[in-house]
Amino acid sequence: MSPEDRQLLEENLKISKENNVLLLKLHNIQRWAQITRVFYWLIIIGISIGAFYFVKPFLGNIVNLYTGGALDVGYN
Repeated sequence: MSPEDRQLLEENLKISKENNVLLLKLHNIQRWAQITRVFYWLIIIGISIGAFYFVKPFLGNIVNLYTGGALDVGYN
């Protein structure tokens, strides 16, 4: 093996190790982005369901008022 070939192989190994480190960092960043995206959507869905739960009695009263039903004062 000539010295030039050996030098090229060593440079190739060095670059491969640097690429491996960068790829591992990218993989970890992607994993955390996916985890935070899941929590983001869970929070949005939870807030939507919670808002509907608290607004539902008021909507029921409004629907009963416009449809001619009796006004329901309690939370059903």
